[in-house]
Formats: sequence, structure tokens, C-alpha cells
Amino acid sequence: MAETVTVLHFAEPLWLWGLVLLVPVALWLMFSSHAVSDVRLRRYADPELLPHLIHSREPEPRKRWLRFAQWALLWLLVVVAMAGPRWDFTDVQLFNPGSNLVILFDISRSMEVADVRPSRLARARQELEDLLDQNRGTRIGLIAFASVSHVVAPITEDTAGIRRLLPALVPELVRLQGSRLSAALERAEQLLASQPAESGRSILLISDGDFVETGIEEQLRRLTAKGIRVHVLGVGTAEGGSVPAGNGRWMQDRNGRPVVSRLNEAYLREISDIGGGTYQRADFRDRDTRDILAEVEDYSSAKAIGKGHTRVWHERFYWLVGLGLLLLLPWFRRSATGRVRGTV
Repeated sequence: MAETVTVLHFAEPLWLWGLVLLVPVALWLMFSSHAVSDVRLRRYADPELLPHLIHSREPEPRKRWLRFAQWALLWLLVVVAMAGPRWDFTDVQLFNPGSNLVILFDISRSMEVADVRPSRLARARQELEDLLDQNRGTRIGLIAFASVSHVVAPITEDTAGIRRLLPALVPELVRLQGSRLSAALERAEQLLASQPAESGRSILLISDGDFVETGIEEQLRRLTAKGIRVHVLGVGTAEGGSVPAGNGRWMQDRNGRPVVSRLNEAYLREISDIGGGTYQRADFRDRDTRDILAEVEDYSSAKAIGKGHTRVWHERFYWLVGLGLLLLLPWFRRSATGRVRGTV
């Protein structure tokens, strides 16, 4: 619940000391002499001609004080604006995030197989973009992995920032090819360890399952014991396709035959079963990512942090800046008019 209260407050009140400078300026105007100091000129010219000879006209005291008042008002607006006036604030209840999701995105060479159009990698990026579009409150982190793991984005609410990073998810992000899921799971566990224990913590693996490692089952059981669930989104087909090697060539085995990669759906289902999550197969519809998000969000909901509140101030300095700019407009107009007359 948010409660709005109206009150005057300054973010940087030390700037208000700048108003003290108006006092010495006013004293200088009060005691300064308005007469022309050059006595020798007075010997050879009448007082009425002096302003024309020395190209200056001393303003009358009344005009001097009027000009001082104008610049004093402008100085007042600038100093008060720098002090950061805040006219009201809102007390907002603090909440622990309801759910946190770390996405493990497979960028190994097998993800470039074109058994789904245009490729598994392009389909996986589209699925991830759909998930970001459908997300309504889950904090998301992103890890790209092949032989090594890269934290592309820490756990954050900035899904727009993650979306901008999607084009960088390519196999060239890592030098050594391969697929090590264990290292990616370990890195995801480290990211989730920094989140509140009472919040939901989940991992989503987006992969074709074209990897074989030992010890994955034990690692998944350890994650489940810590309350971390592992969901899987499979990309590819059972028929599979040849794995590109770059430069229009194909990867070959020891016998010189093209390496064929297939969606290892049975292994991916086993991962989700042991990890206590759900398995979905990527398709053109958005039902798969919607179902995964529903599982993640149902696992935990946002909870208020006792009596914890944060005060959100509403900045109002721009009103003073706008008023100061309006006061400067006549000065710019006079300057422009003077330049035009000088050129005629």
C-alpha cells in the first residue's frame, strides 16, 4: 500500500547557502559610486556628452536596483532548483520478489542445426523473447553456455535490457565448442544464492539436449533440495539435421560422415523430472513459454517485508528551471534586437 504525503523537502539543502551571495552584491550596489571616475574627460567634455564619448550610460539608481532584482530572482530560482525541492512523497511497502528465474541458453554448435526453421538457435531466441514479453513480475537472469558459461545478464527486472542482448547469443561467443551443462547449473546456483530464500528460485534450460555428462543427476537433486526447480524447453526435432562447421561446411565424424544432431527429448524430460520442473517442446505458439512462466510464478508470490517501507520523493526542481528560462527570454530578445540594429 502506498501513502502520499504533501511536504516541502530539499534533496541538497547546502545549495541554499548560495543565496547569501545576494547580500554582498546588494551592499556593493548601495555604496558604489555611479559617477564617471575619469576626471580628465570631464575637463574637455560636457557631462551630457560623456555617455556618448565613452559608449556607456550609467543607469539611474532605480533602474540599477530593478536590474538587480531581476537577476536576484533568477539566481534564487537557480539555487533553489539545485537544492532539489521535493513537494511531496509516497511511502511504499517493500516486497520480497516473488520469483527469480535464471535461463540457461545453449549456444553450442548443434544449436545451428536447421531442423526447425530458420535454425534451432533462432527459434530459441524467439522463445526467449516470447517469455520476456509475457513476463509480469519474475526477475530474470541469463547465462549462455557451451564449453564454458557466460553470465549475459544478472538476475534483474530489466527485461528490456536482456532483450537487447539477444542478438549476441551466438556460438562465436565462446572459442571452444562443446556443451557443459554442469558448469552452467553451478553458475546459475551461484546467482540464485544471492536471492532471498523465501522467494521462488527456478532455472530454465533452453537446449536441444545434445550433450552427455556424468554427475548431472546428483547436481539436479542437490538443487531440488535447496528449493531450486529446473524447467526445460527443448528445441529441435527427433529427425535432427547436420551440424554446420562454418564457411558452408559440415562437421564430420572420424569416418568422414556428417555429424547429425537430434533433439534428445528423453534426456531433457529426465532433467526436468529430477529437477522438479516441467518440460515443454518449443513450437510456433507461445503456449510453451506461458506454461513455464505459470509454473515459475505459482511456485512463489511476492511477500511484504514486515513493516519495511521506502520513501519515494517526487522531484519538482523542473518547475523552477522552467520559470527561470521564461525570465531569460526577454534578455535574449533584447540581445537579438540589438544585433539586428547594429547591422543596419
